[in-house]
Amino acid sequence: MLKQTLAALALGSALLSAGQAMAADYAIDKEGQHAFVTFKINHLGYSFIYGSFKDFDGAFSFDAKNPDASKVKVSINTASVDTNHAERDKHLRSGDFLNVGKYPTATFASTSVKSTGSGTADITGNLTLNGVTKPVVIAAKFNGEGKDPWGGYRAGFEGSTTLKLKDFQIQKDLGPTSQEVQMIISFEGVRQ
Repeated sequence: MLKQTLAALALGSALLSAGQAMAADYAIDKEGQHAFVTFKINHLGYSFIYGSFKDFDGAFSFDAKNPDASKVKVSINTASVDTNHAERDKHLRSGDFLNVGKYPTATFASTSVKSTGSGTADITGNLTLNGVTKPVVIAAKFNGEGKDPWGGYRAGFEGSTTLKLKDFQIQKDLGPTSQEVQMIISFEGVRQ
């Protein structure tokens, strides 16, 4: 009986390892302009200010047959913020907002992925921004995967989340309509 139990455990472990091995590793394709980290925030209740981070890097693992085993990690150079307005960008880099002199990098590392429907999932992870680490949930959509014209293999996703500025010690009061910022992440990854 002990031998059968040990054999069953060994087989289960081998199958689990084989299932995990099926997940492929991808590098986010930022060089090919196929990845974006953007945001929008309400301006006085009348319009929105849109911006992006131009310098970031990341990687993910993904298996379409087992999406809940996926993982993602992204690192953002906060000084690369760009809202198409030099003075505003300078202010955003200051201690009133991103405090890039003290905290030059923001990171996101997933802790779990939970499928929510056909091609969608909630990605929970830890976001570190302005020296504060908080759990956030990104509502993600799988855009597709397949071979590219250059002999590689790609997978693409888009996701969004809403952050409360005060949760990340951004104390500058921009008025009642501007307490939150919506983050939108869109990227292709190249299989490694």
